[in-house]
Amino acid sequence: MKILAIAGSVRRDSWNRSLLETAAGLVPDGVELELWSRLKDVPPYDEEDDVEPAPAAVADLRDAIAGADAVLIATPEYNSSIPGVLKNAIDWASRPLAANPLRNKPVAVIGASTGMFGAVWAQAELRKVLGATGARVTEAELAVGHAHEHLDAGGHPVDPAQQEALRDSVQVLLGERENLEVAA
Repeated sequence: MKILAIAGSVRRDSWNRSLLETAAGLVPDGVELELWSRLKDVPPYDEEDDVEPAPAAVADLRDAIAGADAVLIATPEYNSSIPGVLKNAIDWASRPLAANPLRNKPVAVIGASTGMFGAVWAQAELRKVLGATGARVTEAELAVGHAHEHLDAGGHPVDPAQQEALRDSVQVLLGERENLEVAA
């Protein structure tokens, strides 16, 4: 089984990337968590440019999502919403709508920010957008507020409840994939 992890921040020292790297250490044997980190390479979405062959970074993103069994996204919050670069990538990945690689794909959304609320508004917006693409958005919850105080230098939550919430987010995502396989 393979989980594709996407950090919604392109910042070198992103708290969200660190959170995903920590999540990679929580997956059980036999599960691979791959961090996709080319958001900065994805061009602005323009329907006129949405032709074959797709831009290289877009083709890579679509292939990475299609090749994954599930997706884990960690997002910061910019102006009470999703970072533009992440929304742009989702717009590219969602085309064509009927056959996009997110359709029926289990996806979990978590987040961290230096603000008080841990990107809860961005997470809610991202869940809405992912639902519109046809993704199977899980009920996983993790919002790390004041990330600079609540994540250690390695990206590990210092609060045991948040450590457990991260572990639960991964387990919910894995369980959603198993449910999908049983239903098929």
